[in-house]
Amino acid sequence: MEVLKVSSKSNPNKVAGAIAGVLSKDDQVELQAIGAGAVNQAVKAVAIASRFLSEKGTEVFMIPGFVEIQIGDEMRTGITLRVVAKKDEAEKTGE
Repeated sequence: MEVLKVSSKSNPNKVAGAIAGVLSKDDQVELQAIGAGAVNQAVKAVAIASRFLSEKGTEVFMIPGFVEIQIGDEMRTGITLRVVAKKDEAEKTGE
């Protein structure tokens, strides 16, 4: 599963595009964010991607969790958002 790292300076529209790009090839992607600002940008990106993908018949679900990430010699706790796509059955069969 592809992992996208999101910071407080990430552009939510660009992250949403990356989410949509990964979900066009795979059925899930994971976002990792450390800090309130980064989590805010990640959640906004999922909302934007969800709206965009729903127009194409893909439903998006988000599963939050925690992740331990080593930065230098320090362990930090971050938030992980697993984004799962469920494509419309008509889209899968090409109808």
